[in-house]
Amino acid sequence: MRRCRFTPVVLLQLTFYAGLRDEFWTDNELGEHHWSKHFPYCGGAFQSPIDIKSELLRFDPTLRPIEVQNYNLSPNEQLTLGNNGHSVQISLPPKMYISSLPHRYTAAQLHFHWGSSSRPAGSEHMVNSKQYAAEMHVVHFNSDKYHNMSMAVDKSDGLAVLGVLIEVGEFNPAFEHFLKFINGIKYRGQKVQLSGFNVRALLPARLDEYYRYDGSLTTPPCYPSVLWTVFRNHITISHKQFLDLSTALYSSHAQDLTHVPLNGNYRKSQLVDSRVVLVSFKEGRGLHGPLTVTSPLIRKRIVQQLLVGDLADLADERLYQLLPSGSEKLHAGKEKELKEQESETLDKVKKQTLNPSPARKSQTNRFVGKLGLAEDAMCYISLEKRVSLQLKQRHTENQLVRALRDAVFLELNFKSYLDCKSDLALPTIRHILRGRPTDEAFELDRSLTKALMNHRKTSTTIKKSVPGTNYGSLSPATVPGKPHNQGYPHPWLLPMEWED
Repeated sequence: MRRCRFTPVVLLQLTFYAGLRDEFWTDNELGEHHWSKHFPYCGGAFQSPIDIKSELLRFDPTLRPIEVQNYNLSPNEQLTLGNNGHSVQISLPPKMYISSLPHRYTAAQLHFHWGSSSRPAGSEHMVNSKQYAAEMHVVHFNSDKYHNMSMAVDKSDGLAVLGVLIEVGEFNPAFEHFLKFINGIKYRGQKVQLSGFNVRALLPARLDEYYRYDGSLTTPPCYPSVLWTVFRNHITISHKQFLDLSTALYSSHAQDLTHVPLNGNYRKSQLVDSRVVLVSFKEGRGLHGPLTVTSPLIRKRIVQQLLVGDLADLADERLYQLLPSGSEKLHAGKEKELKEQESETLDKVKKQTLNPSPARKSQTNRFVGKLGLAEDAMCYISLEKRVSLQLKQRHTENQLVRALRDAVFLELNFKSYLDCKSDLALPTIRHILRGRPTDEAFELDRSLTKALMNHRKTSTTIKKSVPGTNYGSLSPATVPGKPHNQGYPHPWLLPMEWED
């Protein structure tokens, strides 16, 4: 998808977003419930925050420690502390950046989400359903590709946010650098200047242990443009410091007749979709889930085989691993067998992907471009306009949220899967197969379609069954040409119908 440039209309649209977003935060429950009516992406795919549960976690040994540059600011440097109606925000100078990601991500601002004095639980992300007292977000934009935050905010590779969980406990001297000015920004729109300080002191001591996943802005317009890094270790602030943050501010203007307290400014947990959460650590506290059975290299080569390889071989040996929960629910006794098959499969995949026919090469290149895997990132404003126009022509404006979700999910899921940040969901597999006009692809797509329909009808039954030993409502008689295989790990995937 081509990169889009901001027009005056788009800038006006973003200004409207900012104003309306503040109004939504004045009533967290009602406002959040209605976000998608005004901002379609808020009801879309890959939304944040999420509950980071153990079953979602996968250890990735390639994740490097987070490296931040120029976070220790001089006292001579001036920062702006403001109340924007939905949070406390500190502007950050462009010399601050993250250097450990594929692109350079330059700091723009940091802000907070918190609970209330009566309920000190206001973090957006949760860990195994535990909600912390507050959460800090340090927002960065991809300065290698975009000139500023406004240009990057709606691009699929536009933003990277560092999330820090905050618990009430010991006094935190770093917070005093701005909390002592909190009474100067009691009302929405108020700003004060403060001296630079060591922003690094706001982060946990260890920057090498974190959760990583693809997600979105947690306020409207909710673009799924954020590479999230949520640190494993929380920081603490004292009870008095938490009260300073949660009781001193209002989301209304000073001149308003009624003053609305600013607290509880967090978004509820969102659907995980087919995402997984990568972790940079393995041991300790029971927070790590099962490791991926297949390596990132194997996973990527399976996708290449799906694009250009022998589909019958893929279905026989590895297709189930592309599906959500496929690799996590294997029998323990099957892992050894899987490892023994891995080298053989690697050789097959390597031959098929390194030496494809010219026809397959050209078809694959077209498909990769179609999925948005080229250099240009997805532009969400452009996509929303195009989908909205198509729907209006069909007189189905009320389907915008659903249509945008479907359009965005396929591309984000595929791109994220290649970096092992998500599972490759069935709709994405079928989308890939439609790009291969062969009998084998048609047969496999038809088999997957049947499997998907049966899975939807019997999802409740399957959840209660033992993984890997029950086909749910699919009896062996419904599996053409293949006897029931007790070792087949995915109960609702039909084998290929043409196989011997």
